[in-house]
Amino acid sequence: MNTHRIRVGIDVGGTFTDAVAVDATTLRLLGQVKVPTSHRHEDGVAHGIVEALARLLEQTGHAPDDVAFLAHGTTQATNALLEGDVATVGLIGIGTGPGAALTRRLAALRKLELTPGKRLPLVYAHVADPDDGPAVDAAVDAVVRQGAEVVVASQPFSVDRPEGEDTVAAAAAERGLPTTAAHEITSLYGLHKRTRTAVVNAAILPRMLATADLVDASITKAGVSAPLMVMRCDGGVMTLAEMRRRPLLTVLSGPAAGVAGALMRERVSEGLFLETGGTSTDISVVRRGKVAVRHATILGRTSYLSALDVRTVGVGGGSMVRIGDGRITGVGPRSAHIAGLPYACFATLDDLREASVTTVRPMDGDPADYAVLDAAGGRYAITMTCAANALGRVPEGDFARCDPAVAAAAIAPLAAALGTDVATAAARLLDAGTDQVNSVVEAMIRDYRLDRDTAVLVGGGGGAASVVPHLAAVTGQEGRIARHNEVISPIGVALALIREQVERIIPGAGQEQILAVRAEAEAAVVAQGAAADGVEVEVTVDPQTSTVRAVATGATELRAQDPARRAGEADRLRAAAESLKADPAAVRVLAGTAAHTVYGTEVHRRFRATRHPVRVVDADGVVRLHAPDARVTATTAGRAPEVLAALVKEATSYGDGGVRAPALRLLLGSRIADLSGVLDPGPLLALARGELRARASDEPVVAVVEVRT
Repeated sequence: MNTHRIRVGIDVGGTFTDAVAVDATTLRLLGQVKVPTSHRHEDGVAHGIVEALARLLEQTGHAPDDVAFLAHGTTQATNALLEGDVATVGLIGIGTGPGAALTRRLAALRKLELTPGKRLPLVYAHVADPDDGPAVDAAVDAVVRQGAEVVVASQPFSVDRPEGEDTVAAAAAERGLPTTAAHEITSLYGLHKRTRTAVVNAAILPRMLATADLVDASITKAGVSAPLMVMRCDGGVMTLAEMRRRPLLTVLSGPAAGVAGALMRERVSEGLFLETGGTSTDISVVRRGKVAVRHATILGRTSYLSALDVRTVGVGGGSMVRIGDGRITGVGPRSAHIAGLPYACFATLDDLREASVTTVRPMDGDPADYAVLDAAGGRYAITMTCAANALGRVPEGDFARCDPAVAAAAIAPLAAALGTDVATAAARLLDAGTDQVNSVVEAMIRDYRLDRDTAVLVGGGGGAASVVPHLAAVTGQEGRIARHNEVISPIGVALALIREQVERIIPGAGQEQILAVRAEAEAAVVAQGAAADGVEVEVTVDPQTSTVRAVATGATELRAQDPARRAGEADRLRAAAESLKADPAAVRVLAGTAAHTVYGTEVHRRFRATRHPVRVVDADGVVRLHAPDARVTATTAGRAPEVLAALVKEATSYGDGGVRAPALRLLLGSRIADLSGVLDPGPLLALARGELRARASDEPVVAVVEVRT
């Protein structure tokens, strides 16, 4: 059933604030607006957010009550660290004996460099016994006298015994100071790294609290009753209350919004997302339907902040070509934007009359080998976008599309200088730019062991057409530009799921402990508004580090399947066959649920065992899971515990590295429950039983099992 309810996503960039409205049922884009980011307004970026929302509602004809979901992404925390605009942190270490020696060393965190020549403002005080009230008060007073605007409490092993940190934090809070207890930021061991992460969180806390209050008040005043969500750096969203506690989670969230859009709107299950702006391209990985996340490096040091693994290349749509000795020597890192020059391809034919190539130094200290055009209309930059248009790589209607004749005229003087034709010159320019991107793409494919047969390159951002089509053409990989690529980031914000990650170091973790971590993550997203029936939890147990990690995701409402988007049986078979690189006649249906169909084929190899690759296709015709060699078993929820026990026993391998249970995934209702992160058969089966507990006994269940070698 159609609805007038909408999901709103707002992306606050350094220059512009983009907002989109998406139909809450069909996920169709209904409207988009762009306003200048209001850094200098008395209400800060909150003013631009409210202005963008008002224009969006007016454009789409919706009322504030129609907003079912509202989220925004912001670069404010990242910018605060990059610009050194942070609060003075009062760090209070706790401990006696050897513990005191460890915490006193934390005072060295004041040496962290924010910007060249500017260090983190930090003052230190020590408390031997947190139960000594006067001593705690004296320590808080001491850091305040030294200028502390926010307090961090840190104690060895506080992840197991948090009472000391809580006592100090409570004393600071009584004085009206924002506080951070190190154990609240992460539950992983490592005093120095845990405290460093907490200190950076605290340094941006006052600024982020002020912004959160302004945005919250402004949205409420505008009449929107939907709770305000904020983009996290791992591709999910969190409530404003959670952001007030852990603003560090918004650092590096800019690229996360774009890949969230690719994941939810483009339904990418395996591949790379390349978000290209004018100056650079951010590259991130989607593997088996999930974004690749790792602990981020902040201020030059590793942290316990789990963020998208994004790798940036200094090549974008506005990147300028460099020449020397009659050939192209490179592209970028300077762009037309940095040089203050217009793109040649967006001029007119009249502007480009009598154009000739010369070389310039865009900024002091740059080499003087950047090629520009001096023409009747002035000076113009020769860019990646110019070359992509000249080669016909930019599709009709794209944000970066221009008149092909103008693009050819923009490249013609360069071609003459190189002694070749327009098409060859344009191709060489794109080769020079995309070669840099491809080196990172290849590294990420290797790092994450992506399946090249199914990995797709998806381009987002206004400059997507300048990179992805040419890269796909020269490498032979499948590539496409995301729909509405110029606003893929706010679309990602609008479609993002509530996400929470819980990590614990538990040596020899047993079933109950693993299930407890899972339950904690699930409860955390439900508490933030996720619909309980739709929460998915992925659990990973790393036996080398004894880390148990649970990542829970859920939507604020259960999303109904849009019948208009459902693919027919032939379309689903075609999608599976294309992914399997097989003749459709050789592909057969192995099992299915109401939401997914499992397809498989056989690959016979000389002198080697036959492989059974599998693809799981959803009702939209999108491949949601692929396995290079798997066993598929259909059963019911009632019989599944017994069936799974037998499957896991049969597929478990034993060797010098210990016991390795198979990678197990269950198709349940509309979900794919990924249990592949658990290597121990006992906890694996316990998690599987937890997934099955609320299911009707006759409900179909499909198990996809991969043996680990």
